[in-house]
This record gives sequence, structure tokens and C-alpha cells, in this order.
Amino acid sequence: MALPAISSLEECSEWSKVVEPFIPQLLELPRKIAASPLSLPQIYLETNPLISGFAFSVVIAVITLGVSEYHRNYSQIDRLWSMLPNWYVLHMGAWSYLNGEPSNKVLLAGAATTLWSIRLTFNYWRKGGYERGSEDYRWEIVRKDLPAWIFFLFNVSFISLAQSVLLFAFSAAPAYSLLLSSRIEPEITAADLSFFSIIAGLVLSEYISDGQQWDFRTAKHTYLKDAKVPTGWAQEDLDRGFVTNGLWAYSRHPNFFAEQMVWFVLYQWSCFATKVLYSYTAAGSVALILLFQGSTRLTEQITSGKYPEYREYQKQVGKFLPSSFGGYQKPSPKVIKTSDLAKRQTKKDK
Repeated sequence: MALPAISSLEECSEWSKVVEPFIPQLLELPRKIAASPLSLPQIYLETNPLISGFAFSVVIAVITLGVSEYHRNYSQIDRLWSMLPNWYVLHMGAWSYLNGEPSNKVLLAGAATTLWSIRLTFNYWRKGGYERGSEDYRWEIVRKDLPAWIFFLFNVSFISLAQSVLLFAFSAAPAYSLLLSSRIEPEITAADLSFFSIIAGLVLSEYISDGQQWDFRTAKHTYLKDAKVPTGWAQEDLDRGFVTNGLWAYSRHPNFFAEQMVWFVLYQWSCFATKVLYSYTAAGSVALILLFQGSTRLTEQITSGKYPEYREYQKQVGKFLPSSFGGYQKPSPKVIKTSDLAKRQTKKDK
């Protein structure tokens, strides 16, 4: 049996009923595949989809660990970040469809995450993320601060394994709850369409903020290369070094905020579908939010060290949510009084 016997929507979110009984399948998978590799399609259909998804995340972790250590490039998971969560959601939809289970609700969620995946993959591509040898600059900084053996353990435990499992957790677990709830309420409801619309709106906001940041960086690089201010830009904005217009005038990381909310909304969707306030499926989205706190802190430490005005920007603009609706106001130039100049000159003469 690949799915649990459930009698209510609430049971769809109970770990002890819908996950725990199938954990032994995880231990049996390697033996089954080794014994009959040609039966993999049948094994796939007969295995609980949450278990097979988790097994795949572990395989991905092992592969990315090997590739990252061989090439000494630790952005292997980064290259898969925009694809794997969407794959896990679509995996739930495909599995349910192939097994004759109601799949419309899960596939609707898959449509939402596909929009997310297209947006993030495109943005990562245009920033050069898929170019050979490209690597997140933050890994190099972390690598310099740690002994080689500690960084290796960090790669094993966090970069490769924890991040791979995280991508599975915040996407597959909520989708699994949607799959189970569809067995009781298979029809797409107005609430389902509302959750889809919210995620689509968040993806749109990410697309807008990504575009604003990309346009600024393009203009800045042109300015630094040619020493000419591109049309539509002010020199003082480019000299500042970081974007403060559009959504960035109200949030220091509008794209990061929307990124976290996409998966939190998917989690909330699963809770609504199973008529519970919270469930074990929160683990993934909560862990993602915590990860963003740490990574954003590191990013801002680096940025504030490069650009003097960034500290003023931090004072005025909220990290994720707006701290005010006045937008960022550039600091007024410091006025030096004539008397102060005279005092400085007197000190020099002495």
C-alpha cells in the first residue's frame, strides 16, 4: 500500500498516520532497485510518493557532494535550487495521476510552482549562474574563514545534504498533504484558486524586483566601464553602488521576502485543504525562513562593507517588510560651516 487509509481531512496532516507507517519503505528502496532495476517504473508507482521524493533528495545530496568536492565549486545545489522544489510538487501530481488518484489540486499547485521555477531559473541564468566555473561569492568568503576539514564537514552536512533535504521539505510535504486531501475533496475550489493567485502574485513581485535590480546593475556596469551615465539614471544613484528605487525603496530584499512567502503560502494552502491550523509540513517553510535570516545577514555584512551609504539604507528601509511607506531618502550632504573650516585651518597652521 502506497497511501494511507484516511477517513477525514484532518488525518491528512497527521505525521503518525500519513508518514510514519511508510518510513520502512525508505530502507527497502535500495534493495528493491538493486534486485530489479528494470522494474523501477513499477517500484516508483508502488512506493509512497513522499518517501520516494525524500530518497531522491538524498541521492541528489550525494551527487552534489561528489561534484562539488571534485571541482572545488560549492554552488551545485544553487544550480538546482530553482528546479528541484518544482519537480517535487510535479512529482506528487504525476504520481497521483499515474495511480488513478485525483490530481487536479496538486497539479494546480504544480502550475504555481512552475511559474516560480521559470522566474528563478531565468534570473539565475541571466546573472551567469549556469556558466562554467560560476560560484556564489559567499561560499568563497566562508571557505576562507574555516579550516579545510571543517569546511568539508560543512559541505557534507549543510551545503549538500541539509539544503537538498530542505528543497524537498518545503515543497513535497505540503504537496503531499494536498494529494491526500484530494482523495476526500477532489474538486478545485475557490480557495484553491485564491492560493494559486497569491503565489502567482508573489512570483510577479519577484519578477519585478529582479528586473529592477538587473536594470540597475546593468546601468552601473555600463557606467563603470564607459564612465558615462546611461540614459534614465542619475550619477549619484550609480555612485551609491546599490539599488534603492522601485520596490527596493521600501524593502532591502523584496525578492527574498516574496521567495519565502511563496513556500509559506503553499504550506498554508496545505493546512487549509486539510482543515488544520498547523502541521508537520511547516518544518520546511520555517527552516527556509531561518535560512534566509542567516544568508541575508551575511549578504548585508558584505554589502555594508563595500558601500558606505548602505548603513543609512539599513536604518531607513526594512529588511523584508517596509518599515515606512515614505521610501528611501538619500542622506542630505553634510554642511561644513565657515567657522569649522577656520578652526581646521588653525589646527593645520599649528
